[in-house]
Amino acid sequence: MAAERSTADILDAALHVRAAARSATSGATGVDAVLAALSEVVEYDHASLARWDPLRRRHTTLAGSYPDDATAYIETRLHHDPVFPVLRSPARGGLWLRDVPGQLLAVSPGFQQVLSPLGIEDGVAQCLFAADGRYVGMLNVSTRRPRRSSDPARAVVTLLTESLAAAVAPHPGPPPEEVAAAGPAEPAEPAEPARRPGGLSPRELQVLAELTAGRTNREIAERLYITPRTVGTHIEHILAKLDLPNRAAAAARAAAWGIEPAR
Repeated sequence: MAAERSTADILDAALHVRAAARSATSGATGVDAVLAALSEVVEYDHASLARWDPLRRRHTTLAGSYPDDATAYIETRLHHDPVFPVLRSPARGGLWLRDVPGQLLAVSPGFQQVLSPLGIEDGVAQCLFAADGRYVGMLNVSTRRPRRSSDPARAVVTLLTESLAAAVAPHPGPPPEEVAAAGPAEPAEPAEPARRPGGLSPRELQVLAELTAGRTNREIAERLYITPRTVGTHIEHILAKLDLPNRAAAAARAAAWGIEPAR
């Protein structure tokens, strides 16, 4: 039986996770190194880090050790699971399996059809948000051994949220000095935004589509995993770009263009 780790050991391991996350964020190493380092903070049988794709409305696994059927559930169905609305709030922190109400687990396909057959008894699901409030992905950790309620690893995983979010968020392009050093680029096709209706960004098109369904800012925020304030900002930009007076006019314009919200 492995010796019990001290709080100092776990905090030291957390520093290794942060270093691995910084390396993954810069593109120097892969996200799998982050999960490997995380195993020193919280022992697990299965774990994964997944990125949220707002256009396809699904997760993409960047690194993980779950069986194929569990990975497929995380990628395509987890965000529809009854447990997901409970854990996705930016203010919540991680949701540990032992803290989920029994009646909620009873109606959760993720637990009943995926985790329970694997013999999972504990673990954590942690939604990850960028500094600007965007939902960028999630961490899933599962173990067949129940953990002590006082385990400091529970708090440490929450403290690592910012680093993990940076690791799974889409990486920015190369620094301007690298682009300049590469020399002039070949003539390219017109930028994609110019071909989008009204010159709207992909996110603005998503918000515009939601307006056609008559949804409120809060409802749109819940569907797109952003804040209501961010939705309001997008609507302001949409009205300005399209020179429209209100959201009803924007919804009518979207309908005329054949834009509909994702199912």
